[in-house]
Amino acid sequence: MIVRDQGESVLLITQPDHAHLAGRIMECCVPLAGRPRRDAILHAVAEHDNGWADEDASPALDPGTGRVVDFVNAPAAVRHRVWPRGVARLASDPWAAALVAQHAITVYDRFRRDPEWTPFFSTMEELRDQMLSGSGLPLEELLDDYVFVRLGDLISLTFCTGWTDVQRFADWSVRRDDTHVVVSPDPFGGKVVPIEVHARQLRGGPLRTDAELHEALGAAESITLRGDVRGA
Repeated sequence: MIVRDQGESVLLITQPDHAHLAGRIMECCVPLAGRPRRDAILHAVAEHDNGWADEDASPALDPGTGRVVDFVNAPAAVRHRVWPRGVARLASDPWAAALVAQHAITVYDRFRRDPEWTPFFSTMEELRDQMLSGSGLPLEELLDDYVFVRLGDLISLTFCTGWTDVQRFADWSVRRDDTHVVVSPDPFGGKVVPIEVHARQLRGGPLRTDAELHEALGAAESITLRGDVRGA
């Protein structure tokens, strides 16, 4: 779950909704247009967080803070289980599945030296290599395609989370300017890409239990966040 603090309210955006937005954004990516595996790459972008759907259907509360647990602060056990689940759901499209496995390896690389995470990396690398083996293509090609998965992820996350810090990956930088997300160098050929994502708005003070959270979610207002993505 993406949890965006609005001061007097909190916006909740599901991980799958964020990923679907990333997919729609990358459909407009000019450097991706000529890729021989464009469809599989876009499939991976749009479905890279499908393993979170089960968790987001029943969000949990941090009893210490009264805040909804987000994707950054979810327990390690939760993060360890969502990614094999997501790869398995893409098994009919092995290239997309391998890209999602690589995404998990990449975004958690900071935990590489943590013994608690050693089984996770072994599992994800094994799953990636299993999906890759049937393609007859080398890991280098997968890594070359993967940059578009991460770029789409960062653009969408910057919009959905409201991050104000510049995000960097490969040759690109991504920053938010109010409702605009600016990407440099421009991957959209000068086009301004309109974007929107649905969120649930929770009002009021801290909650005490998961039961209170679920009751609040039942009464939460559904809103749509709108903006655009543009190059610089």
